This record gives sequence, structure tokens and C-alpha cells, in this order.
Amino acid sequence: MAKKRGLSFYQKKKKMNMALVREIISWIFWIFASMLVAVVTVYCVGMKISVIGASMEPRMYNGQSIFLNRLVYKISDPKAGDVVVFLPNGNEKSHYYVKRVAGVPGDTLQIKNGVLYVNGEPQETYFNDRIAEAGILENELTLEDDEYFVIGDNCNNSEDSRSANIGSIKKEYIIGKAWFKMAAGDSSIGLVK
Repeated sequence: MAKKRGLSFYQKKKKMNMALVREIISWIFWIFASMLVAVVTVYCVGMKISVIGASMEPRMYNGQSIFLNRLVYKISDPKAGDVVVFLPNGNEKSHYYVKRVAGVPGDTLQIKNGVLYVNGEPQETYFNDRIAEAGILENELTLEDDEYFVIGDNCNNSEDSRSANIGSIKKEYIIGKAWFKMAAGDSSIGLVK
């Protein structure tokens, strides 16, 4: 039988191209995976603040931008030597303070003859000078659970935990760990130590 020529109103079923479907699914997966990585990254380090004052010199300067790791203290506790960003007494109307953790819960601190003693051991690693003002550490102080004692590296030009109006910092007031700092005047980035 000969095939009829002419108009036909019947359409042939098209076969799905499985390779094309796999390619589309692959693109959708990678787009969503990239979005997830971006959201997690922004949450962890997406907060950028500026250092205010000279209390962390010479490691950080007034006006220098730093990025925070806001996730690290949700899964662990601050350690001595960490540079943290906090709001004094949780006051959200205050600017962010950037200081170094000198004492953790259970530590006993005191300043004698311009030297900070933590659990009886002198701590002079981070400070660029003898401490002129002992503040509340004139007498021995033992930190309670969930209390941290912070001091600026430039200790004689720093409002920190030695001051009675700031005092020991509760963990809930710590916003995050200073993670990266941007060099003033350019876009280079370095780890905060």
C-alpha cells in the first residue's frame, strides 16, 4: 500500500532526550548548591565592622575593616588570645568593641606592677606596654561561668573589662570572632592573630 501524501492532523510523539533532562537537572542542582554555599558564607563571615579607636594597635587600626566569624562561638567557646567583637553589656545602641580575650570562665586575674597575671602566670604576649591602670583588676578577680575578660592590645589606650562600666563580658554579648582584616587603603586581606 502506498503512503498517502497530503495533510495529516496527527502528530508523532516526540521522544524525550534523556541527556538533555540530565543536563537540566545538573544545572538546577549546582545553582541551588551555590546558593546554599553563598548563604552559609554570608551568615558566617558576612558581617563587616570597622575598628573604632586605637585600642588594638599595632595589630588593628582605627577605621580598619574586619570580617567576623559569627558561627564559631555557636559551636565552641572563646579561648584566651582570641580577638572578639562584642556589645558592652549587650547594649545594642553602643558601637561594637574589638578586644582580645585575656581570661575565660574559671580563670583568676590580677594586675600587679603593670603585668597581667592569669592563674598566677604573667601574660605579656599581646600587650605592647606595661599596664598603667589596673582598674577592677587591682584586686584579684575570678571569672564566673559564661564570663570572659577582654583587654585591648594597646592596653594603655583601651576601654575594656578593667573598666567597671564594661566589666566581664557574657558569652551572649559576643557577636563573633574577628577573622579577617582588610589593610587600610587597599583591598588586601589578612587573618586576625
